[in-house]
Amino acid sequence: MAGRALPDGAIAPPTPIHDLHYRGMSLPAAKSMEIQIFGVKKSVNTRKALRFFAERRIKAHFVDLDVRAASPGEIKRFAQKFGIGALIDRDSRRYEELGLSQARMSDESWVGKLAEEPGLLRIPLIRNGNSLTIGLAEEEWKDWTATK
Repeated sequence: MAGRALPDGAIAPPTPIHDLHYRGMSLPAAKSMEIQIFGVKKSVNTRKALRFFAERRIKAHFVDLDVRAASPGEIKRFAQKFGIGALIDRDSRRYEELGLSQARMSDESWVGKLAEEPGLLRIPLIRNGNSLTIGLAEEEWKDWTATK
């Protein structure tokens, strides 16, 4: 940003970006994509995903699965792309507690179980329009941000 001319002909230094907000000017535009992140606050990978998008000034809507479960429709959307098995965190404590290692359930039953028990999901689940990822997928997220 170039400086502005003062009445005596001198050039004033550029206005700092943080002053623009107070002068009624807008800050540089953030990326127009909107990301939806399903996860839990105590998950390291969920926090990494939130930080990734925040550092790039991309608006991310966070759905805390401890507060509000993902709808069966959202889970189906991810299952259609990746398969139901990719959504299940077979290493999670909740999976062990429920004794699901020997369970044989239909995909529809798994969708219901994952909606009821978010501790069984591999998180974070991230949606950018029709693009989806499961778990930590920084390379794919970089592709999303590069194309925007």
